[in-house]
Amino acid sequence: MSADHGNPHPSLRPTSASSLVVAALAAAAVGWLLISTNDLFYKISPLPWTGAGVLAVLAIAEAYLAQNTSARIQRKPGAPPVQPLAVARFAALAKASSLVGALSGGFSAGLLVWLLLEPTDEAANGVPVAGATLVAAVALIAAALWLERACRVPERDDREDDDSGRPNTRR
Repeated sequence: MSADHGNPHPSLRPTSASSLVVAALAAAAVGWLLISTNDLFYKISPLPWTGAGVLAVLAIAEAYLAQNTSARIQRKPGAPPVQPLAVARFAALAKASSLVGALSGGFSAGLLVWLLLEPTDEAANGVPVAGATLVAAVALIAAALWLERACRVPERDDREDDDSGRPNTRR
């Protein structure tokens, strides 16, 4: 039996905005503390662009999946049927990606604030990388939430006909 109050069937709940905000704030605090309490920034400087690139590629891929999955679930003309297991995998990917985006964005925001307050040229040179990473993380969060929403089964109208042509009266 699962921990879902006696419900034997597991359920996947939508990602809550509050959990993403808490994760981002915690990551921002950790980022700020790591950078401000020692000379870590100057040991890893210059900042790599790979983080922003990876997050941006993930955001684009998930936005494509969201658009494609939405069309397939809504059975738009020309869209092939979607496999239920694929939708479950996409939903799990979306939940994980939104959390990764929140953590990355929070860390980047904490780093960005520290860089803006640090009066060195080296810190000023890191601002574009931190800013781009923050923007890519926000894009990933948006794409992941869109994909999660696209994985929802649309509400069916009780008056719709079932496959036999008779009105659907089941609830």
